[in-house]
Amino acid sequence: MLVMVGEQLACIRIIGRANFTSSVDFKTLVDELRQKGRNCFVLDLSECVLMDSTFLGVLAGLGLKLSSGEGDHVQHGVELFNPSPRITDLLDTLGVLQLFKITQGAFTPAAPTQELEHAPGSPSKDEVTRTCIEAHQTLMALSPANAARFKDVTQFLAEGLKKSKAEYGSPPVQP
Repeated sequence: MLVMVGEQLACIRIIGRANFTSSVDFKTLVDELRQKGRNCFVLDLSECVLMDSTFLGVLAGLGLKLSSGEGDHVQHGVELFNPSPRITDLLDTLGVLQLFKITQGAFTPAAPTQELEHAPGSPSKDEVTRTCIEAHQTLMALSPANAARFKDVTQFLAEGLKKSKAEYGSPPVQP
């Protein structure tokens, strides 16, 4: 991920596959940027070849937090630049496409930006599992059709996390 920031704007270029392992890093990055006052996100997906359901769930959670208004008056806090037809179809199938502004073409920020150094972290297995659970719960909450798709995987992950916590003496996490 490459990052550029302005006063309130954060531009993130996602390159390659956006999957469950990169979703933890993406979520951490976005949380840090939001804490620093960035409330408008532009994601350049020109070089993003695929998003898995975990990354899509994290992205949907961000879109939900940053969208406001209803009907024709929705304000999008997340703009997706040049998503592939496959990614757009996935967002539509999951019932979350309306959370984003979709734009095709060249990206030119309206405000001055500067590059931000960003070193990817190395999340623990439990962090990845918790992020997967939260992402799929978000997708299920946003669209009832997703419950049938993700109920079993979410339950499986929650049981695995609970078992992992029991082995290391930590309190269990509720799914």
